[in-house]
Amino acid sequence: MLSAEQLTQAALSLPSASRAKLAEELVQSLEFDVDPAIQTTWTNTAKQRRDEIRNGTVQAINGQDALDRVRQLLE
Repeated sequence: MLSAEQLTQAALSLPSASRAKLAEELVQSLEFDVDPAIQTTWTNTAKQRRDEIRNGTVQAINGQDALDRVRQLLE
């Protein structure tokens, strides 16, 4: 059996699309069961926020601008 270091080196030698697929599968193998009620709440919130942006109720801001604003608030 290969060591974690050997597996890492082998994985890093793969083409980027293969590495991305491998990473996705590894992350999925770590995910725990999610409470359906919590998943439904998150999905509904995401859809609501999407709809608010689409219908102009709220104005989206650039991610970097959002981080800058948060940093200013924390100073």
